[in-house]
Amino acid sequence: MELFDLYTRDRVKTGRTMVRGDKVPEGFYRLVVHVCIFDPEGRMLIQQRQPFKKGWSNMWDITVGGCAVAGDTSQDAAEREVREEIGLELDLQDERPTMTTTFEGGFDDYYVLTRDVDLSTLHLQYEEVQTVRWAEKEEILRMIDDGQFISYEKSLIELLFFFRNHSGTHTKGDPTRK
Repeated sequence: MELFDLYTRDRVKTGRTMVRGDKVPEGFYRLVVHVCIFDPEGRMLIQQRQPFKKGWSNMWDITVGGCAVAGDTSQDAAEREVREEIGLELDLQDERPTMTTTFEGGFDDYYVLTRDVDLSTLHLQYEEVQTVRWAEKEEILRMIDDGQFISYEKSLIELLFFFRNHSGTHTKGDPTRK
C-alpha cells in the first residue's frame, strides 16, 4: 500500500496521508513530479509507456513523471522516479523545480535539466517504460496532434523547451533598480 502526504492549498504538509488510488479529500492536495531531460542539442528525452500500463497505454510521454510518496521531498520523488523508470542516477538536492503547476487535487513540480545521456546505458523499468528516445519540439507537437503523445497542452511543451535555456520569465533585469 502506497501512501501520499497531504498538503494545504499553501503547500504545507498537514501530517495526514492518503492511500494511492483513493480520491484526494476535499481541501487537501498531493504532490506529483515530472523531470524533463534535454540533451546538449536541445532534444527532449521521451519515453513510451508500456501497452499494458494503466492510463495512457502505449503513448509517448515526457522523460519521467510520478507521485511523491509519504516522506518524499519534491527532489527525493524526482530522483526516485528517474532512477526507477529509466535507471539514471541524479542528484537534485540543490535543485529547485523549474516551475510548479496546479491541478485539481495537487501540485506538479517540473524539473528541466540538460544532461548528456547515453541511452544504451539506461535500465528501463519493464512495468512502466517500453522504450526511450530523443525528440525535437516540433516532433513532439506533431505526435500530440497524431494522438501518439499524451495530450499535454502544446503551450506546456513549448514552455518546457523554453526553460531548458532560461531561468525565470523576464528577458531583462528591472531597469528601475540601480
